[in-house]
Amino acid sequence: MLELRGVDVFYGDAQALWEVDLDVADGEIVCIVGPNGAGKSTLVQAVAGLLPVRRGRIVVDGTDITQHAAHRVCDSGVAIVPEGRRIFPGMTVADNLDLGAYRSDARRRFARTRRWVLDLFPRLEERAGQLAGTLSGGEQQMLAIGRGLMACPRVLLLDEPSLGLAPVIVDEVFDVIGEINATGVGVVLVEQNVQRALEIATRAYLLSEGRVRMTGSSAEFVSNAELQRTVLGIAPDAAL
Repeated sequence: MLELRGVDVFYGDAQALWEVDLDVADGEIVCIVGPNGAGKSTLVQAVAGLLPVRRGRIVVDGTDITQHAAHRVCDSGVAIVPEGRRIFPGMTVADNLDLGAYRSDARRRFARTRRWVLDLFPRLEERAGQLAGTLSGGEQQMLAIGRGLMACPRVLLLDEPSLGLAPVIVDEVFDVIGEINATGVGVVLVEQNVQRALEIATRAYLLSEGRVRMTGSSAEFVSNAELQRTVLGIAPDAAL
């Protein structure tokens, strides 16, 4: 469903990603882990068309989207839930959701998708007429995810969805990610809560200094003593 081959990304003259290869199959959750500054958010933004790719290619469902503008990437079936949520605080919850259904295919499926999103996040229905900026942090994250789902994506890019949330809300968000994935949506998950992310991911990539250093199943990542120490931040003999 999503394929990256030899992707290089720059900020001006400064290179941020080097020859990144990545694959996401239909209905798969792929977690990207690594230290701060590794290039994880850069990778997500490049896939979403928000950063230009200098070299390499990005393919979605057989279509090369490497040079597509962000709105055309969305039309290809990719949606992003960015770090920091980036909702429109002066607009209502309902209007924020409606903006997610920009692409033509999403407009055709609007009513059914909206019902599904509100069933996933009942609190959004309760607060439909409320200004988004008055929601709690957890509710704003639900709104950001719901807005992304309104685009009817085949691939959903989630950048730090649990950042700044209370543990009980984190559990709720991860449960919803599992429900979304169960419908066949491929998920690319960048997440600071690495242990929690690996519990629901099929496979993982370790990104460090802009390069893929390791790829494997979630179980392989969890059982790797060096990764436990450097990425998971726990003692190698501690139980997960």
